[in-house]
Amino acid sequence: MTSSGFPLLNDPDILRDITALSDRYERALGENELQELDRLFYDGPETVRYGVGENLYGFDEIKAFRRNRTGGSPPREVLCRVITVIGRDVATVDLEFRRIGAERIGRQSQTWFRTPEGWKIIAAHVSLMGTGS
Repeated sequence: MTSSGFPLLNDPDILRDITALSDRYERALGENELQELDRLFYDGPETVRYGVGENLYGFDEIKAFRRNRTGGSPPREVLCRVITVIGRDVATVDLEFRRIGAERIGRQSQTWFRTPEGWKIIAAHVSLMGTGS
């Protein structure tokens, strides 16, 4: 806590750890490394992932979705990433991306929290921006 009673934001050591985990997630997503993606998500019924075309509740649904998705996630480039560490045990990762060969911008938000097994994603949301008018 800070002297004002609010949680400390962006502790540099934790920020470095979350940045490395976000990089690890991007590599695993791009290479369709299902076991690595599983390791990064919290294995519990509380875990939620809202995707572009699916709402997944609980780790088991997320795991099944990944295994049933032929070829994995479409390749993408990260355009912008904002990581915010809140206190010592919670962080958010928000990024904009563009799928290779596509025009629309995508957005991804993740909430990470510290568990006895290390940092895990407990909530994720992926969406695509509209095409405009």
